[in-house]
Amino acid sequence: MRNIKLTLQYDGTNYHGWQTQENAVTVQEVVEKAIAAVIGARPKLVGCGRTDSGVHAMRYVCNFKSETHIPERKLPLALNAHLPADIVCMAAEDVSADFDARYSAKKKCYKYYIQNSQFPNVFRLNRIWHYPHPLDIEKMRHAAEAFLGEHDFIGFAARGFTVKTTVRTIYSIDISKKDDIIEISVCGNGFLYNMVRIIAGTLVFVGGGKLNPDDMSDIIASCDRKRAGMTAPAAGLYLSEVYY
Repeated sequence: MRNIKLTLQYDGTNYHGWQTQENAVTVQEVVEKAIAAVIGARPKLVGCGRTDSGVHAMRYVCNFKSETHIPERKLPLALNAHLPADIVCMAAEDVSADFDARYSAKKKCYKYYIQNSQFPNVFRLNRIWHYPHPLDIEKMRHAAEAFLGEHDFIGFAARGFTVKTTVRTIYSIDISKKDDIIEISVCGNGFLYNMVRIIAGTLVFVGGGKLNPDDMSDIIASCDRKRAGMTAPAAGLYLSEVYY
């Protein structure tokens, strides 16, 4: 029995997130059907984590068990022939039997994109958050420093999740701007439900003067969702890399 690791790229606009749901089209469901068309049996696909409805992925990792004899180098081409244009299999690799796309992950990185300009760009619709008000990048960078390290991030999570602990470690947060595009890059050992989107929304509140960057440590320590900023729209969020 082979354990096959896939690396996917997808535009999440047309999907209700990664995980299979009743009465909703998801990325997992579509990929499983494509695999079934190629190998003749629908597998149980294990994903590296959930992505919300409308969230995108640059390099999403998943794995499945199969006895197929199709060489790993040919699997991406075979799968892409059965996948829609907004989902692409970039690579396939045979991995050890104990590899699990979710539980073997050591670090995940996300990128959040904001178009900070007076008018939106129609060609970036559903792929970026258009924010028309001025943002102070230096204040955002100052506030971002408070997130580094291990914290209880319950104040930066949406309701409706079940986890053993809400403590997470953030390894890095980098904020850059080129022309009118702001990129927030966040890497950590794991993230709570909507956590990256709430961090992005909170940093935007800081940049817009609604929150004081010097208060960020206290806001995190308070574990009070009401003290943090808004949940940024899903369209600007991308899972960029998973490390094993």
